[in-house]
Amino acid sequence: MTVSLAPRIAAKRSADELRALAEEANLALGSLTDHEASPAEVVRWVAENFAPEATAVACSMADAALPHLVAEQLPGVDVLFLDTGYHFAETYATRDEVQRALDVRIVDITPEQTVAEQDAEFGAKLFERDPGLCCARRKVAPLQEALTGYELWFTGVRRDEAPTRTNTPLVTWDERNGLIKVNPVASWSFDDLMEYAADHKAPVNLLVGFGYPSIGCEPCTKPVAPGEDPRSGRWAGLSKTECGLHE
Repeated sequence: MTVSLAPRIAAKRSADELRALAEEANLALGSLTDHEASPAEVVRWVAENFAPEATAVACSMADAALPHLVAEQLPGVDVLFLDTGYHFAETYATRDEVQRALDVRIVDITPEQTVAEQDAEFGAKLFERDPGLCCARRKVAPLQEALTGYELWFTGVRRDEAPTRTNTPLVTWDERNGLIKVNPVASWSFDDLMEYAADHKAPVNLLVGFGYPSIGCEPCTKPVAPGEDPRSGRWAGLSKTECGLHE
């Protein structure tokens, strides 16, 4: 059973200090150049400049390649799981396996309202009528609140996922959330991710093997055909392509 834990609150450096660190990091790591640092080198930079309790990993539980990569150099790191109330059973099972298999601390981030409470206020299936509002309430706002206790967060954003992510840097200042955002696997492909998970025996959501390369909430995630955009199964049939966490 996974225990819900609160984020650890650490003393934070000022926004100006952190913003300057992010700028220095991109130069030192060769972000978006032919000499770009490897994912492990990016994590090493973080481990050398930040206390473990000041860092967190956001993970959708499609796979645990990123938490494994970070925990190799930052053991016991907080892994933030956005428990929207709409996840597949396989996603919850992956979360539990990550807690068991890796040296990490799972932190369940929950929205202000349960699904039933949201339905009572906005009507059932808000995700169909206004998916942007549903994501804002169940993902964006809860994560923003949780991140206030950290100086830096890791994400699994990759440049090959969507045209909007093509120029993703390794390190950036996250103005909206007020901390540094690190994308160590930005240069990796989906195959690179799966190869790393296999080589290091990092848990992978069972749905990945059934045509779900990108996994979000169950009502808004469909399988995709081989060769299709891996994110085409998210909000299929809608103009929406991002939940808002990385916009």
